[in-house]
Amino acid sequence: MILPDLGSDLPSVAVRTAIIYVLLVLALRLGGKREVGQLSILELVVLLVVADAVQNSMVGENTTLLGGIVAAGTLFALDRGLRALADRFRPVRVALEGEPSLLVRNGRPLEAAMRREGVEPYELRAALRAHGVARVEDVELAVLETDGTISVVPRAEGRGTAVKESRLP
Repeated sequence: MILPDLGSDLPSVAVRTAIIYVLLVLALRLGGKREVGQLSILELVVLLVVADAVQNSMVGENTTLLGGIVAAGTLFALDRGLRALADRFRPVRVALEGEPSLLVRNGRPLEAAMRREGVEPYELRAALRAHGVARVEDVELAVLETDGTISVVPRAEGRGTAVKESRLP
């Protein structure tokens, strides 16, 4: 496929920016939830280098202040538009953000789901500790949220829980 050679006039800057935005959204969406929510040093470096690499493809030879404003304005408008669509239409939200994924149920890790989502066992254990739970057996549910964070619901009292009882004075 041969892409048209867009110029560097302001409408072309807007079109170039829109194309790059859509491609980056698709690439990040395909990267998975964990990738977006918890960037490692390597992933951060890739993100920074990609940002620098695509800058010229958005503005071309137009290095004017107005060209930069048009590119930034296009990015903000597309972002606001996609957020509005995602808020209004569930299928759009699912396509852009995905859905939460169950990682632990009734104290048992769901290894196939963890592999599919790219969550390593040590990452799950760290998330459990961050929620005050020492063992996976003490977890009722652990969910990889669409923003890449892991939510943890400890087991109820009497079922091997790590929940501490608190009393009001």
